[in-house]
Order: sequence, then structure tokens, then C-alpha cells
Amino acid sequence: MLEITLDFKSEKENPLYLQLASFLKQEMGAGNIPAGEKLPSKRNLAIHLGVSVNTIQAAFNQLVAEGYVRSEQRKGFYVQEVEELIGDSVPSSQTPKKEKNLQYKIDFNSGHVDLQQFPYSVWRKLSVKSLYLDGSELFYNGNPQGEPCLREQIAQYLFQSRGVRCSADQILLGAGTQVLTGLLCMVIGREKTYALESPGFHRTRVALQDQGVDVELIPVEEEGLSVKELASSKAEVVFVTPSHQFPYGMVMPISRRMELLNWAGEQHNYIVEDDYDSEYRYKGKPIPSLHGLDSNGRVIYMGTFSKSLIPSIRISYLVLPSSLLEKYRTNFSLYKQTVSRLHQDTLFRFMSNGHWATHLNKMRTLYRKKQARLLAEIQEDLGECVTIIGEKSGLHIILNVQNGMSENELIASASRNGVKVYPTSVYYGGERERTEPEVLLGFGGLSELEIEEGIRLLKESWGL
Repeated sequence: MLEITLDFKSEKENPLYLQLASFLKQEMGAGNIPAGEKLPSKRNLAIHLGVSVNTIQAAFNQLVAEGYVRSEQRKGFYVQEVEELIGDSVPSSQTPKKEKNLQYKIDFNSGHVDLQQFPYSVWRKLSVKSLYLDGSELFYNGNPQGEPCLREQIAQYLFQSRGVRCSADQILLGAGTQVLTGLLCMVIGREKTYALESPGFHRTRVALQDQGVDVELIPVEEEGLSVKELASSKAEVVFVTPSHQFPYGMVMPISRRMELLNWAGEQHNYIVEDDYDSEYRYKGKPIPSLHGLDSNGRVIYMGTFSKSLIPSIRISYLVLPSSLLEKYRTNFSLYKQTVSRLHQDTLFRFMSNGHWATHLNKMRTLYRKKQARLLAEIQEDLGECVTIIGEKSGLHIILNVQNGMSENELIASASRNGVKVYPTSVYYGGERERTEPEVLLGFGGLSELEIEEGIRLLKESWGL
């Protein structure tokens, strides 16, 4: 509800409805009430401000008359799309122009998680312990690879859940996948040629390009990255997502995995296995890691806590084979650790006390229910006009939409209805073959009711 202070003492000279109208115009001009936003109901606003409904109606009528809002029968009052809204008391020369900031009712962002289920009280208590019980030691710079106690916990977890056999000494922590990708480029060498899946994670592609290395894009087939295309390229390092290909979600079968491992072993090349959301699998048995199949020390395992905990914690990790670990320690251990020691210590306590396992089990159940609701709503409302891709695991799906619209048109029409969906074209580095357009829908940060409303609005937006 809007925070408005009305001056009842000056009501005779400056009627309350004009005060309210003036305030709303200033808020619109400042961009605090964006175009398309629905104003509060007359009754609720009247109760909130302690005035009559007639006063609210008069203020809204004034705004309609001046063209600031429009009235929609039986729906309410909505802010008009005006190039520049200026309040009565604000000269145009003093009104800063603001970027257009669309407000969405439903945001299908694949990077969002369910923050309401995060164990805030537990995390707060453990953070306090990290801050006070260890005195001031954590205020100094720590081990450049990360806190040994946390690396021990990660090593145990990876062996139990993913079949990754490693010691804590092989683990290197960093503030996100892109930071670790940059460091990995320096350790392996910028003179190497790096390969990426196409489509694939665009942030990794940008991180590699910013390092100035040669990048080759390898097409993805039904069984994952084409090893045949990889073998015919100049690549000496390849980034893959074998357990849940991003963004299409296919799982690389064992035969393709062995082909990939043979390519690395025979050519003395490296594979970077990005296992970004292996915790969330809804159909079939857990997929063992590529790292667990490697007997030649050619796989670099990469993981993150962004999906399984909270994105802003910025804790990711690499498991380096012995050949690269020695090179890192000789040439690059001068680089300081990029993750807060306090956060590392809190996460160590969170994992060692059993909260991590409890949280993961809870979130698996929650996300499984959300995904089931999403698939059911799509089937009911969108029917045969769409094809669902990548529904076996993860926190997103892809929709192939067959209604004659382009990708841009699908996104724009959804946006006009207050729903944000995401393009898949950004994950292709070059020209993409002409196919039916696809959009990406993340569901982790939405409630089941929001998922239902979002799909309903997409049906309306896309004329399905």
C-alpha cells in the first residue's frame, strides 16, 4: 500500500482529493508507480488513509481527466503509458529521466529459488557463531583455496551424492562459476582452444571470451554434445553439462560419456563437467558424475550452491586433477580467496550439523510438486500447441510454441500481460537454424498459485 501523508488541516485550501492526485502524479513521474500498474482499490485505499471512498473516487477521476490513468470497467484504474509524467510541483527541467522498468506479476526466472523455504533462523544462528565464537581469526585472509573445513564437507558430500572421489586438497572455492572459469583459463592456459555446447550457458561463453581465448561451439544432439564434431575441432578443453544439459535438459548416456572420456584421454585434453543443479532430479535414478568414470585425471568437476541454497551466497567450487593442482599452487596461489570466510564458515557449520541434507530433501519435495503443477497447468491450458522439453530435472523447462509467433513476439505479448519469459536464442553463439520458437520457464521462485496464474496469462497472451 502507498505511503501517503495527507494534510487534513489544509483541506479547505487544498482539498484532500487534489492532494492525493498530486502525490500519485509525482510517484508516477518518479517511476515509483510504473506504466501498467493497477492502483489500489478505492475501498482499501480509503481505509488506509482514513478518508471516504468518494474522496478516492474524486482523486482517481481527476487523474483520468488529465490522462494519467485509465479506468477499466469492473477491473479498476491503471497507470497510462506516458513518455514522461511530471508532478504538478516538479519543474520538467528538474525531473530526471528514468529507464523504463517493467513490473511483472509473474517472473519465470530460472535463476530464482524458493527463498521462503530458506532456513533463515538456523543460518542466522550459525552466522553469529562464526562471527563470535572464533574470535577475530576469520577477519584475516584465509587459505587461497578456501576454508579447509568446508572443503572437507564438500568432498564428503560429492562422494556420497555424485560418486566424485577427491580430497579436500583438490577443491578450490570461488565466488561463482564465472570467477572460477577465468581462473581455470589461467591455470590450463590461454593458448588453448576451448569448446562449449551450443546451445549452452551463455555466461560461461562470455567469461571465456573475456579471457581472450579461442572458443569453438559444438552442436548438441539428442544424446548431448556431439563428440564427433568435437574431435574434428581444434578444441583441447571442453565445457559440458552431461547430467542435465543446459538449457535443453537431456542426459548424456554412458556410451557418449565414454566417447568423451576417450577423446580427453587419448589427446591429453581436459573436460570441465559443470554439474550446476544435479541435486534436483524428478524422474529416474540419480545420474553418476562424469568425474566418477574418469580414470585418467582429465575431468575437472565444477559445482555451485546457487541453485541448492541461495544465489547470492556466491560459493562455487572446482575439483582439480593432480596435474592442474600442482600448476595452480606453483603459479596462481598468490590470488586471494574471493569468498567471504564468514560465509564459508557458516556453510561449514550448516553442512556439518546436518542442516544441509535436511534442506536438500525438503527442497527436492517442494520443487517436484511445483514442477508437477507447472506441467499439469501447461497440459490443461496450452495443450497440443506447445511441446515441453527438459522436464526430467532442474528448475526450468523449455516450451516449444506452435502458434505462428516468433520468439520476440512470444516474449513481448507475455510481457504486455505482466508475465516474463526468457529467450533460448541467447544460448546459441551463432546463427540458429529456423525452427519453431522456444522460450524458457523457470519455476523455482514461484508459488503453485503463481504458476497457475502465469500459465493462464500465457494462454491469453499467446491466443492458445
